[in-house]
Amino acid sequence: MGCASSKQFKRAPRHEDAALLAKETTFSLDEVKALYELFEKISYSIFKDGLIHKEEFQLALFRNSNRKNLFADRIFDLFDLKRNGVIEFDEFVRSLQIFHPDTPMADKIAFAFRLYDLRGTGRIEREELKEMVLAILSESDLLLSDDAVEQMVDQTFTEADLNGDGRIDPDEWKALTSTNPALLKYMTLPYLKDMTMSSFPSFILYPRTGDEELY
Repeated sequence: MGCASSKQFKRAPRHEDAALLAKETTFSLDEVKALYELFEKISYSIFKDGLIHKEEFQLALFRNSNRKNLFADRIFDLFDLKRNGVIEFDEFVRSLQIFHPDTPMADKIAFAFRLYDLRGTGRIEREELKEMVLAILSESDLLLSDDAVEQMVDQTFTEADLNGDGRIDPDEWKALTSTNPALLKYMTLPYLKDMTMSSFPSFILYPRTGDEELY
């Protein structure tokens, strides 16, 4: 599931490493330490190697390691900064900061753009927008007809594609999110600020559901 060595992640990060992460991210030193406890719980939920694999990430988010979801896959891929198929602790902290309440909105907008830009072209195509809308609706357990989905996508794309070239560029995306803040609803997690282990949702703290026994 990845070529990275897990040895350096089987112990808590040294104080100077944690301090550096705190200095370079939105998190305080105490928050970084709390994040390590969360990271350890997730990274030992299935494979127990001190690295977060996609199945463990899926299990922490959705309490199911087998259910495939484009939204979860995209988040995982963006967190996997080193592109080695696993999430290491420094990647976890640096990526998770985007959801911190104190992170600048411009950074959240840019991250959300990359989330929808499935093919990494620097533009969001209509089909990419539709794929993400379907994935989000699926996770929200909202059932809409095909016609309703097409109408939603068409309306959003028409509003966003200001120059009419059939694609949404970063500036157009920024304008869209300014008039439709709901698009960034999930880009802020209040419990990431002044966190302790007790502030994390229980499904993240205790992700075991039984299906991980298959591994």
